[in-house]
Amino acid sequence: MVGLWMVSATAADVQRLADNKITLPKNGREADILKFEKDLQRLPWNKFRSIIEAVPSLKADVERYGPSGWKYVEVNFQSYRWRRNISKLKGDQMELLGNLIKQAQGAP
Repeated sequence: MVGLWMVSATAADVQRLADNKITLPKNGREADILKFEKDLQRLPWNKFRSIIEAVPSLKADVERYGPSGWKYVEVNFQSYRWRRNISKLKGDQMELLGNLIKQAQGAP
């Protein structure tokens, strides 16, 4: 009897979440990606560009479009959704990105 009550209470909670459009917390990697995106967008252009150039995968994503790619990024870097590009990064590059952002935020 107790098991059935637990299941239906859980189902009701899930339905309530769906009805109220409450979102559950994102996992650690997704939260890191969103934080990195916001932190990058808050940096001035010169610091932003130096970070992108230091992370090979991000640099390749921009340079794929040639010089016009950098011009587009310069105009839109504060509003462009970087999370797709950041989510492609593997462990070492993700760690490098995090360290570079911290350094850029701490430097005047």
